[in-house]
Amino acid sequence: MDIDLRIEGYASLFWTRDLNDDVTAAGAFAASLAEGTPVAMLHQHDETEPVGVWDAVVEDAKGLFVRGRILRTTPRGRLVAALVEAGALDGLSIGFRQVKARTQGRLRVLSRVELWEVSIVTFPMLPGARLTVG
Repeated sequence: MDIDLRIEGYASLFWTRDLNDDVTAAGAFAASLAEGTPVAMLHQHDETEPVGVWDAVVEDAKGLFVRGRILRTTPRGRLVAALVEAGALDGLSIGFRQVKARTQGRLRVLSRVELWEVSIVTFPMLPGARLTVG
C-alpha cells in the first residue's frame, strides 16, 4: 500500500479575480518554472514544516496545475493527509514574489511571478483553487 496521499488540482486559474483583487495572466509562471527550482508543498504557508512534494507543477490553458504527494512520514503530513481525506481541507494557495504586474482599476494583473510554494489551505484566496485526491 502506498503510504503517500496523492493529490492534484489547480493552484491558480488564469484571468480569475481572487479575494485580494489579483488576477494571474496566462504565462505568468513560465519563467519561474523554466528555472527548474523545486516548488515547496506547505500547509497554510508554514515554511517550517513541508508536508509533501509536488511531482508536477505546470501551466496549461486553464491555470497552474499541480500534482503531488502528501508524505505521512511526519506528524504534520499525517495530520494534513487525514484532513484532506476527511474533506476538511481542500484549498490550494500560491506563495510567490511579484516580478511584473500592472494595475487596472482595483485589479492587480500579475504577468510574471516567481513561484516559491503551493500550500494546502483551509481558505484559498482564489476560491476555485481546489485539490482532489487522485
